[in-house]
Amino acid sequence: MTVAQRRGRRIMMTPAELDSFLAEQRTCRVATVSADGRPHVGALWFVWDGTSLWLYSLTRSRRWAELCADPRVAVLVDDGEEYGELRGAELSGAVERIGEAPRTGEPCPELVAVERMFAARNFGLAEMPHDGRHAWLRLTPKAVASWDFRKLAAPREP
Repeated sequence: MTVAQRRGRRIMMTPAELDSFLAEQRTCRVATVSADGRPHVGALWFVWDGTSLWLYSLTRSRRWAELCADPRVAVLVDDGEEYGELRGAELSGAVERIGEAPRTGEPCPELVAVERMFAARNFGLAEMPHDGRHAWLRLTPKAVASWDFRKLAAPREP
C-alpha cells in the first residue's frame, strides 16, 4: 500500500533544483534580530557558490551591526507571481565575515571567484568595484527549507 506523501515533501526542491534556483536568483531578504529582540528584514543582492550564500552588505547598516553582535540569520530567496508559480528557499545559520571590512580590494583568495560572479551578475563587469563601504558575509546554511508550488500542478507519479 502506498501512502500519499505530505504536501511539504511533494513541493520541496531536490538538491539540484535548489542549486539551480539559488544560482539564477539575485535578491534575497535577510532577517536579523537586535540585542533587544526587535526583528529586522532587508533586501540584499547575493551570489550562491553551490555551498554558501555570499552577501555583500553595507558595513554602516543596521544589518551589519546586528550580525556583528549576533551572527545568526535567516535568508529568504523567492520567486513567482501567481500562487501556482511560487518557489523559494529559506536558509538559516550563522554568517561569518570574509575579507576586510569595509572591503577595499586587499587580496583574499576566498573572495576571488565570488567577486567575479557578483561583479558579472550585478554590474556587468569582469572585476569587482570596491567602494570602501561594503563587506562580505558568508552563510553556509545549517538548515534549508524549500518549496516549488509548480510541482502541485505536475502530474503525480503512480
